[in-house]
Amino acid sequence: MTDLAEGDSMRCRACGNDERASEGYPCMNCGTFICVICNLRGVIRCRACTAAETPPQK
Repeated sequence: MTDLAEGDSMRCRACGNDERASEGYPCMNCGTFICVICNLRGVIRCRACTAAETPPQK
C-alpha cells in the first residue's frame, strides 16, 4: 500500500483501516467515514450504528 500523507487519511468506522479520505462513503445513519472496500462488500453502516440497531441475542 502507498504511504498516505498525514492529513489525507481517515479511519474507516466499519473495519478500522486507514484509507484515503476521498475514497469512501458516509454511514447511512450517522455520516461517519466508511472506506470503499467496506462499501463494495455491502457495508452501509458503521460499527457503532450496526451494534445499536442489532437486537441482543437471547
